[in-house]
Amino acid sequence: MIGKNVKITAKRHQCRNLPVCMPVEDTQVPEFMALECTKTGRLFPAQIVSNNNQRFLYWIVGALSIGESREYKIVPINNAPTPTLVEVLDDGKEKVDFKIGGELFTSYHYGGDIIRPFLYPVVGPGGKGMTRNFPMVKDLPGETTDHKHHRSLYVAYGDINGVDNWSEEEGCGRIVHRKFLEKFDGPVLSRVRVLNDWVDNQGKKLMEEVRTITVYNLPETGRMIDLEVAFRATEGDVKFGDTKEGGIVSVRVATSMDGDKGGIITNSYAGITEAETWGKPAHWCDYSGPVDGRAMGIAIFDTPENFGYPTRWHVRDYGLFAANPFALSAYLNNPNVDGSHIVKSGELFAFAYRLYFHDGDVFAAGVGEQYHGYINPPLIELL
Repeated sequence: MIGKNVKITAKRHQCRNLPVCMPVEDTQVPEFMALECTKTGRLFPAQIVSNNNQRFLYWIVGALSIGESREYKIVPINNAPTPTLVEVLDDGKEKVDFKIGGELFTSYHYGGDIIRPFLYPVVGPGGKGMTRNFPMVKDLPGETTDHKHHRSLYVAYGDINGVDNWSEEEGCGRIVHRKFLEKFDGPVLSRVRVLNDWVDNQGKKLMEEVRTITVYNLPETGRMIDLEVAFRATEGDVKFGDTKEGGIVSVRVATSMDGDKGGIITNSYAGITEAETWGKPAHWCDYSGPVDGRAMGIAIFDTPENFGYPTRWHVRDYGLFAANPFALSAYLNNPNVDGSHIVKSGELFAFAYRLYFHDGDVFAAGVGEQYHGYINPPLIELL
């Protein structure tokens, strides 16, 4: 594969700081290499990553206009300067840090007395924290303190076989960290994959979850996480009940971004505010607002393979932002409608989302085009 050329073409959508990949059949290719632009000679880091027993070559495309093509030559990594790394650092205290170029982007908290694992902080443009600090940090002036279970960026659901694994009230369930399945650094991306058990308040296991967190080496103006959540019904049938209290991906935005404090919720159908977006299906949803006077936003992209696509959104003007496809009785205000779903014993029930932490509002950040970069990627050819 070294010495061959790769061509990428933006057919229908422009690209801007977009992670892309292509399958690789050569089993002898090294883990790290570089792509040399045949037009400019500029070198870009490239990385081989295994996904579901297949190997893929990843890199970041800076910018491509609609119809534009770019060609690269695949060259050894020793031809390129030492790249900036996305590091995964386990501090040995039940926390894993993701650092980009030596600067903290986010940390995965797990184990111990933590009721459910979560990511905090999430550092966006200008070093600004984009998620609420409470309850991890208390008594910050002006910060809201409702819903203590809204821990920054997390996975939770309020009715799993009748067990509340959403709140932190007495009798709630827990998500228990069991072990790391994968953990690596890289010049293009880093990844942590963990095995969790969902249990009731007595510790009885309900099901297993494999959670995969992938962080890309994007510029500070546009950080990105791919979150994959795969449930397996290891203990018999699992029922995801019809409740609004949950989100397979859930975010509590920084208080200053709240929709009732100057922020704005926007979805893929141009719905705005909670009134036009809560409970509505949409391919993506964005929550933008000021943080220390700087406009920033968080977008969540749904995936066509996900259950209920396009998902419905449990998104509130007070700052909650979650994808929940099950809560039809609440969304439609009809108790006769049932949005629950049963996962049969032994089956896998998987979800995938991309989270885009951006500078500027939904329009300045080109959220719609970034979404299509995710589900309708540019054409890549090995020449």
